Amino acid sequence: MNRTETKKKLKSGFLAGTKKGWSGFLWMLKILVPISFGTLLIEYSGIIEKMDFLLAPFMHLMNLPSAAALPIIVGMLTSIYGAIAAMSVLPLATEHMTLIAIFLLISHGLIQEGIIQAKSGIHWLKTTLIRLSASFITVMIASRIIKVESVTSTTESIAAAGEKVFTTMLTTWCIDTSFLMLKIFCIIMPLMMALEIMKRFEVIPLLVKFMSPFIKMMGLDKKVGILWLTANTFGIAYGASVIVEETRDGSFTAEELTRLHISIGINHAMIEDPALFLSLGLNPLWLWIPRLATAIAATHLYNIWLWLCRQKNKNRKKEQKHQVTQAEQPLTFKRMEKTKS
Repeated sequence: MNRTETKKKLKSGFLAGTKKGWSGFLWMLKILVPISFGTLLIEYSGIIEKMDFLLAPFMHLMNLPSAAALPIIVGMLTSIYGAIAAMSVLPLATEHMTLIAIFLLISHGLIQEGIIQAKSGIHWLKTTLIRLSASFITVMIASRIIKVESVTSTTESIAAAGEKVFTTMLTTWCIDTSFLMLKIFCIIMPLMMALEIMKRFEVIPLLVKFMSPFIKMMGLDKKVGILWLTANTFGIAYGASVIVEETRDGSFTAEELTRLHISIGINHAMIEDPALFLSLGLNPLWLWIPRLATAIAATHLYNIWLWLCRQKNKNRKKEQKHQVTQAEQPLTFKRMEKTKS
């Protein structure tokens, strides 16, 4: 590849990344700003405090305050952007935001991403239940490791927030939201540029070859490597076209696709999604490691379950064969008697 062609690809990737980054940023604004403002109104109204008796039992199981239900629900139904908007408004401790982030990195955009996964090899209800279970278990384990401050103090701070003057809260919201938007812009733009340049230089197939030992460690087949890397680089939503197109020709078995979807359902968009939570000042370790470990564990558990099913089927066939053999023995003996006579 000569210098002129290299420059063209770099320029093309840079321009495409800039365009997509700006388009994505504007799209995100349409989600983030209204949800953030709506969260401000809900916080001011005191609805969260009044719903404490309904939300508390579920949230407390994960060492989270009732207020955590709002960004979690928003994130599950829409996207991480909306969840971050809600989290930036609520008076949550850093430890609580970390646990919410872990939950939502696994279970976000469940409707949109569930539909995409359903089109490429797994039922949407199955993948949704797997992701929600993985989120719940991972957060429960993480909450025992992270030193979380008492839930009561956070709930009380929300009640106190409701007593603030609305104009003061609105001013604070404008400043905080503007600062958040600036940080997210600085994350998304260079990220999209880098991803588009990677596309132009066809880096992904080389990465698949290089990462084949890691893909095996994830409990996956090498042949799904390009799909795994696509989902983990661009996300399920962004990499949807590749994922759907590659699975249409029927070159993958049902087990291979299920294994893949368990893995990428729990762990995908490893660059962009965790990076967005960095704007809230969270520890990067908790944004990358827990869901990766959960994806590995879930995939290997599925492999163990498949192995047990195969062993069960083998034993059943042996037993059936043995029963047939025993049933044929008397008939054989009678034939022998007749032959003798």
